Amino acid sequence: MKKMWQTSNKNIRVIIVSVTALLLLVFYALFRDNAHLIGKEEATKLLEQTTPLTLYVDEPYLYIKSSTFHYKVPSSAIDEKILFGPNRVVEYAQDNTMLFDMIMLLMLLFFIFMILKKASQQTQNLSQEKLHAHENLNKFDNSIIPLKSSTKFHQIAGIKDVKEEIEEIISFLKEPQKFKSLGIHMPKGVLLVGPPGVGKTLIASAMAGEANVPFFYQSGSSFAQIYVGMGAKRVSELFASASKVAPSIIFIDEIDAVGKKRGVGGNDEREATLNQLLTEMDGFAQNSGVIVIGATNKIDVLDDALLRSGRFDRRIFVSLPDVEERKSILELYLKNKKHAIDTKSIAYMTVGFSSATLATLINESALYALRCGKKMIENSDIEAVKDRVFIGKKRVKNFTKKERELESFYQASKAVVASWLEVEFDKVDIISPHLRIHAHEIESLDELKNQLKVLLAGKVISQIQYNQSFSNAKEDIYEARVLVKKMVDDFAMGSELFGTQKDVTMLLHEANSELEALLSKLSPIIHRVQEHLLREESITYIKTKEYIDEIF
Repeated sequence: MKKMWQTSNKNIRVIIVSVTALLLLVFYALFRDNAHLIGKEEATKLLEQTTPLTLYVDEPYLYIKSSTFHYKVPSSAIDEKILFGPNRVVEYAQDNTMLFDMIMLLMLLFFIFMILKKASQQTQNLSQEKLHAHENLNKFDNSIIPLKSSTKFHQIAGIKDVKEEIEEIISFLKEPQKFKSLGIHMPKGVLLVGPPGVGKTLIASAMAGEANVPFFYQSGSSFAQIYVGMGAKRVSELFASASKVAPSIIFIDEIDAVGKKRGVGGNDEREATLNQLLTEMDGFAQNSGVIVIGATNKIDVLDDALLRSGRFDRRIFVSLPDVEERKSILELYLKNKKHAIDTKSIAYMTVGFSSATLATLINESALYALRCGKKMIENSDIEAVKDRVFIGKKRVKNFTKKERELESFYQASKAVVASWLEVEFDKVDIISPHLRIHAHEIESLDELKNQLKVLLAGKVISQIQYNQSFSNAKEDIYEARVLVKKMVDDFAMGSELFGTQKDVTMLLHEANSELEALLSKLSPIIHRVQEHLLREESITYIKTKEYIDEIF
């Protein structure tokens, strides 16, 4: 900060000197004497001519001027008889040198005053900014107070899978000595990844509530400051406060605001803050008792160093709730409200709704029922406000009956092909159609070919079943192209060392033709899995394998 002020004051001094010099040059150019000095004889000859001349005396010179020249000669050198000839007028300049000098001096002082005034305002603004920055920092210092969370997992519905993943972390926070005695190391950080509104903040709060430990909440944007070093100081103080009351939980919401990849549209302040965060997480001992939880819906923009082992060791993907989870969420939100709602039918109607959106839906429905003079919420109230609550969602998620059948058949083919070819995945659903395949560090040509077949399965089955293609294959087609280009260009898996477009086309055609035969063979299983998806909206790798084992 001090360095910045010194630089600012130095710049102001340079500006003042520059403006003063410029004004002096302007005044000199405007008022400088540009008459050419001549001798007595030459001046006498000019005065003896009959040519009209303009004569004026401005001591100590006599100025002789015509349309073609401008001369001056010492006035004492000219004979008055020649000077004051017939029909000749000589003007005398008034002695206003002092007045002119005073005016110039006042103008110069005025300009300097204006510059100094502006400089003073800038310095005052900088002082105020520094004061506000310190006030904000002091507010932040005061805000680093551990919270006691009263949220419990029984108050949150639709996160059964997530609960199972974090139970051991809660056990560690409850009984850290038990884990230390067995030499068990718990993860330093947990990253909650999922779309907005799925309950990432509630999950972190419930972890603190279940473990009964202090809970430090900060938003990633709260570390963003205009002055380099302040964000890093905040991070350091946050971790120091958490260590004092360990075991404890630090929750950083929207961590992508501070943890974006370095070097891509970054700035010194954000990178310094990120470096401090990395340093603090490295500095924690495995059994320090402090768990860092980050939440984001943009894991792809996070810096690789933040995601490596030893920092955020565990990643938990929190997806949109499926039909059963939506049903339980609706029942939870309707618990203290008078209603006559069939939660199962509403759950089927609300494909793609997050838990936060469902909460809004119930609240809006209650308000609508009140406006209509009803004493309880009914299905018709939810149907009346559903579209309004749903504004801004992608239409593809709000399926019609036909679209639901198409999407379930499409995703069923991917699940069956992946399970048959032993391409492991977490879950396939019709809400978030992106299939997360379990990738390995080293993959063979056959393994990559199998992944390619999984990506193309939906398009091929649509062509077989409906004799046409649909737009829901867009993302899979794109990923298939990216994968096959990597196989040929990066992994040299084409017919030659340096692959060509011919190799890309050949691999795609080969996968397509093999899929046609495979899908015809697996058709009965695909229909079984489709029925499952229509009921449950999602299916796991293990469950799909069970369906395959029943038939084959």
